Amino acid sequence: MSDPKYVPSAKEQAFLDTVESPRYDRQSINGLRPFFDEKMPEDMKGFYSEEELVALKALQGTERDVEIRMPVKITRHYFDLAKKSAPIRRLVKADPDETQNLEGSEDPGNQMDYSPVEGLLHKYEMGLMYVVSTCSAHCRFCYREELISRKEIERQDGTVAKKGMAKVEEVIAYVHAHNKAVAENGGIHPQTGREKLREILLSGGDPMVLPNAKLAMWFGALAEAGIESIRVGTKEMAFFPQRFDDAFLAMLDEFHKHWPEVGMRFMVHFNHPDEFLAKDEAGNYIEEAGGNLAWHPATKQAMNGLVSRGWLCVENQAPLIKGINDDPDAIRIMQRAIKRVGANNHYFFCGRDIVAYKAFNIPIEESWRILNDSQKGLSGVETHARLSITHYLGKTEVVAVTNEPIPGLAGSENGVVIFKLLRNAADAPHRGKICIVGRNPEAVWFDDYEDRVLFDEAGLYGYSRVEKKPADSLSV
Repeated sequence: MSDPKYVPSAKEQAFLDTVESPRYDRQSINGLRPFFDEKMPEDMKGFYSEEELVALKALQGTERDVEIRMPVKITRHYFDLAKKSAPIRRLVKADPDETQNLEGSEDPGNQMDYSPVEGLLHKYEMGLMYVVSTCSAHCRFCYREELISRKEIERQDGTVAKKGMAKVEEVIAYVHAHNKAVAENGGIHPQTGREKLREILLSGGDPMVLPNAKLAMWFGALAEAGIESIRVGTKEMAFFPQRFDDAFLAMLDEFHKHWPEVGMRFMVHFNHPDEFLAKDEAGNYIEEAGGNLAWHPATKQAMNGLVSRGWLCVENQAPLIKGINDDPDAIRIMQRAIKRVGANNHYFFCGRDIVAYKAFNIPIEESWRILNDSQKGLSGVETHARLSITHYLGKTEVVAVTNEPIPGLAGSENGVVIFKLLRNAADAPHRGKICIVGRNPEAVWFDDYEDRVLFDEAGLYGYSRVEKKPADSLSV
């Protein structure tokens, strides 16, 4: 499972020799064809109604084919949850409305402008790698629909190609070159102003669909290259919690024995409490003796396996999506339950400008209200999550929405929305700067406020793409 061009160090090889890679039977259903032909387990028949199947089949081969936009996929575990949950069904069931409006970006955030080597993004202080292009199941609203559906996108230099996966040899060479340039220039990179590349996020797709040996290869190589913290972005704890088994946990323990100084963070993805809380036959949450809500046994075991290892952190983050979690009560339950078992609430996101985003995105101001209302009645440690929306400049917090005008500020008569830039490319020159716009309750993306910008020190509405860098400057 290694990159044939990459030779592990003796320390890496000693670690890799300890790794067990079991096979996992997720019993996934791929595509709509099994539902069209009724070639799925008997109890899965009826997941789509006859009317739904007729409507979806009529779109096949047209520009509105839902499977071209986003392949259909579901695990047995998630199907069992969906039987008792409308939000879960909405999350994975294809719907003809998805392709009513195909407006949106093929490369949200112009991410490929910051790809120094294939499969690696280095926009912020940390790096993000595409290590796989699928997940155990597929969220219909997926922010990476262009990667999952293997679409060709136009790059900064005008070429058109699918996004490639990261290769360990190329990524490690980039880390060494970048950090060498930083060290030789007094702690900052001579061209970008960035500091040492010390944190990497394994993403995709879902890294947890990879075998343990492949994950271990990445962990060891990154640690040996001097990466100080490794993140794993995953929804596998919702889709197939059985993946977090003894063999995987033993691999993590061995990694920690070999590189105890390297931090590990799991960025899990629960959209709704129905993904992890146990329900009775009537579909109601089950209360434990003390009044707390009980977790699904497999999911609780998976979460306990991670949080019991005090040297790693578990953070949940999720977008707010129409028809799935646009409910303050559900978000409140989720934040409280996640914190109670030792994990943290990181971000909630407004929807991105992916292709067909208008079928999924909640208005920005409504998202702010949902999160704000959800945190009423929660303790301070339960309410650490912020509401973020990813602008091309970087992650941007929706700080506040006012109902009253600001005296003396024309255009604020119906209230304002205040944005704050949380993260910014390169040496983050605009971090912390704000933008104030007049309210628009229908706005689902930044464009919907273009005619009501009141103050913009952050430059959210004066953005232009970065200039293409010479090849040699991207290599370090």
